[in-house]
Amino acid sequence: MKGLNPLAWSAWCLALLLTTSGCSWLDVFGDDEDDDEPMELVELVDEVAIEKLWDMNVGSGQGDIFNRLQIALDGDEIFVCGHEGQVAALKADSGEERWRVELEMPLSGGVGVGDDVVLLGSTDGEVVALDRQNGALLWRSQLTGEVLAAPQTNGSLVAVQTYDGKLHGLDVTTGEINWQYDSNVPVLTLRGTSSPLFHEEVLLAGFGNGKMAAFDENGTLRWETRVALAQGRSEIERMVDIDGGLMVLGNAVYAVSYQGKLAAVDVPSGRIMWQQDASSYVGVDQGFGNIYVSDQQGALMAYYKSGQGLRWEQSQLERRQLSRPTALRSYVAVADFEGYIHFISQVDGHFVGRTQVDSDGVRADMIADGNVLYVFDNSGTVSAFRVSSLGG
Repeated sequence: MKGLNPLAWSAWCLALLLTTSGCSWLDVFGDDEDDDEPMELVELVDEVAIEKLWDMNVGSGQGDIFNRLQIALDGDEIFVCGHEGQVAALKADSGEERWRVELEMPLSGGVGVGDDVVLLGSTDGEVVALDRQNGALLWRSQLTGEVLAAPQTNGSLVAVQTYDGKLHGLDVTTGEINWQYDSNVPVLTLRGTSSPLFHEEVLLAGFGNGKMAAFDENGTLRWETRVALAQGRSEIERMVDIDGGLMVLGNAVYAVSYQGKLAAVDVPSGRIMWQQDASSYVGVDQGFGNIYVSDQQGALMAYYKSGQGLRWEQSQLERRQLSRPTALRSYVAVADFEGYIHFISQVDGHFVGRTQVDSDGVRADMIADGNVLYVFDNSGTVSAFRVSSLGG
């Protein structure tokens, strides 16, 4: 199997980098054509059975720009959207379509789901709310910048981050903007933002300047903490975006930044409990007492949840553009740029299985529910896989 050539690899990396003033492309790689290619996959001995339960194509997928449209699992339904405006609700057990609508807008942020609403964002800076039961349009609201991550709701407030560094609080019923917070985005950031996260009475958010903050529902700032400190002489070296999903476990919220840190932060106070050097733009997951990080270079890292350091590292997927790790049962799954899903032991990091879903790759976060893994590939197909140990 052949990996990306150096030119394609550089082009993909370049697609991550934009200036906030005019969104112009940057030539950050110069004329060096000696970049390493993605690592070839090694043969493995299967220790798991991977059974495809169903798949359903819902449209245009991620598109040609670096979108990371996410699926959402809520109850017995999966919600998905494509960049050309397709939105669908599927039955989680069968993939059967409950409803589908076509929005005439380019989608770049989604899907967020609440009790009664499905939430999406566009490259034009609009947020759209649909009726969860039938996909009917409830409202549209114009914001200040491109929406690159799924809006979230707690049932009364809709929280949305825009690429210009702002966090917006909207009324869930009308879409009216109740408040805004400006994080003062740096001159240069990656193309992306993290999704806000509601936890009990607090709204948590990570920003392109390497900071994390907590808010009350009315937009009052509770605390602000710097997860990563920008270092280096060039703007590229100083990028410390928090673009991946945040995760709460107990009283700690975990976040990882690009070229910065993996941090555990106390939710009530904002105090940093521990930090480790790390660099990722796809977020974290947890299991078996570990915090999992897909490093920007393609290594899967397992850090002790207690902050004691690195437990194990799987480095045989370097430069394969890994997705956010997803823990299920005794395994952790990551997807790559060729659409392979790699299943790895949570105990020691060795490979236990692999399957391919789409040669165009997988960027969206996968979702685990028991021993079922839901995958949204770049071409627009949602698949469900049952993963079980061989022989039992």
